[in-house]
Amino acid sequence: MVFADLFFIYVFLPLCLICYGLAKKLSTKNIVLIVFSLIFYAWGEPLWILLLLFSSFFNWFIGILIGKFRDTPRAKLAVGGGIFVDILLLLIFKYSAFIVENLNAVSGAAIPVPQITLPIGISFYTFQAISYILDCYWETVDVQPKYHKFLLYLSLFPQLIAGPIVRYSVVEQEIDNRSVNATDLCEGALRVILGLAKKVIIANNLWSIVNTFFGKDITGLSVLGTWYTIIAYSLYVYFDFSGYSDIAIGLGRMFGFHFDENFRYPFVSKNITEFWQRWHISLGTFFRDYLLYVPIFGKRRKYLNLFLVWFCTGFWHGANWNYIIWGLYFGLFILIERTIGNKNMRKMPKAVAHIYNTIVVVVGFGIFYFTDLGKLGTFLGNLVGLNGNSFTDKISMQNMTANAWLFIVSVVLCMPVIPALKKKLESKNLYLATSVGQTVLNVAVFALSSILLVNATNNPFIYWQF
Repeated sequence: MVFADLFFIYVFLPLCLICYGLAKKLSTKNIVLIVFSLIFYAWGEPLWILLLLFSSFFNWFIGILIGKFRDTPRAKLAVGGGIFVDILLLLIFKYSAFIVENLNAVSGAAIPVPQITLPIGISFYTFQAISYILDCYWETVDVQPKYHKFLLYLSLFPQLIAGPIVRYSVVEQEIDNRSVNATDLCEGALRVILGLAKKVIIANNLWSIVNTFFGKDITGLSVLGTWYTIIAYSLYVYFDFSGYSDIAIGLGRMFGFHFDENFRYPFVSKNITEFWQRWHISLGTFFRDYLLYVPIFGKRRKYLNLFLVWFCTGFWHGANWNYIIWGLYFGLFILIERTIGNKNMRKMPKAVAHIYNTIVVVVGFGIFYFTDLGKLGTFLGNLVGLNGNSFTDKISMQNMTANAWLFIVSVVLCMPVIPALKKKLESKNLYLATSVGQTVLNVAVFALSSILLVNATNNPFIYWQF
């Protein structure tokens, strides 16, 4: 089941909210959420719900063992065994084909390549499980003694499929003690509408541009056409994924959960370090907290840890070499910026800093897009005209003209322009006008999103594939 779907919006979600509201006790409300979350997950792939249930029970049991054998070698053994099994499952279901293909290529062997369908959301809920058992071991959270409460945490449908990666510490207290008032429902619903609009109105239209030019042979695509399309793709990924995060955060709020932000206007960044502090924050902080400072061979090794973080960041996104290259590409710029130093980086003129950051990020998204390394090479050559391609072409210019409004709106909305404008109006005692205007706009946006979904057959979010 997907969020950007009329059945989810007008049937599943209202039915869930009604059942949740009718439940009097919080324990009953939790059961309602578990049932609806499992239905949500099983809707498209019923078989993989068994893997989710196994993962939840296994990691809950590991937590119990950690609590039982606290401060003993057995607790360390439980943590090591838990992480090993979690990573092993991820390797089997997500990376086995990639590993076998590369072994065959290197050794000349003919090992049959496994044909395993990727379970939806496995990267997200596996990382949540790992963060839980490590936090239990480090005593930053309490061990959850009730399995059904841990199952609620791991399977909660707003964040189950494509994040954000919610730490147990974020929802630990709210599992047992939360309430929902009119403000929660209204602000949560508004956040859902915002995310839906990002996906349906903006991201889907940006994808049409990308598919028009990158969905075919790009050898003859002009320099300007290549830059135009990859900028459109960069904006598409942002609006698609941040839109999903908005919906997840909004849905969580409607049920009394307060998830952390996953995006903070990353395109305003002045360097790559800042960009990754604003982009997919839950993933970045996961690797920072659980890998960057982990001792390797007895102590923390600065460059090796940094390499592992960015290798894993890339590899987490998919079983293809381009994702590994993409991760290491950003890791290289992080290393360069650290070598230069924050103080010297801040001396760079703001305009130059923004241009530098934008170019690096946009080219990075090109590496992210092309899973075929041959096509990736063609793309990189096209950026600077090395393939004999012209500087511009008629079709690209026509497409740019036809979609000028979309680009303008996309650029404006990926900057904190609207929050700044709202704050300005409220500071001048125009709160009522701002509130009424926002309500009218939200109703119009929701209606338009619903209309656009009428003829849509499939609206998966890009991060579902990871």
